[in-house]
Amino acid sequence: MQNKKICSRKKIIEIVKQLKKENKKIVFTNGCFDLLHIGHVSLFQKAKTLGDILIVAINSDKSLAGLKGPKRPLVPQTDRTKLLAALSCIDYVVVFGEQTPYELLSKLKPDILVKGGDYKIQDIVGREFVKKVYRYPLVEGKSTTNLIKLIVQRYGKITK
Repeated sequence: MQNKKICSRKKIIEIVKQLKKENKKIVFTNGCFDLLHIGHVSLFQKAKTLGDILIVAINSDKSLAGLKGPKRPLVPQTDRTKLLAALSCIDYVVVFGEQTPYELLSKLKPDILVKGGDYKIQDIVGREFVKKVYRYPLVEGKSTTNLIKLIVQRYGKITK
């Protein structure tokens, strides 16, 4: 069964054009979201409160591996998109294949761009295409890297 929240780049551009005609406030965030954790969910929930529609863009498997290394992703993009689409606060999920969502943002021009508080404003890709950038404070100690470290620490090499 096809999930209507998961869109191609072409489809999300069409959807956003229509939503803008309806004067909907579009909020956009992006990332790898390789291992979904409470920090991600908190960011999505806050982002949704900033507008009418929340679009989450994720790096493709290939671009994620380029950013994080050849052992990533841990969770393939088809699974990541389905996990994100299952969250009620997310309206649409789209995959981008580049290292950054610059091209996608240049086409969508959402109202608000949300990123984690670890990003300096001048380093946020696509900020010139939006009316406002919102930096969400990180949830202390919650990150994919910390989760991976914890799993390795607790379980080491898993043989089964």
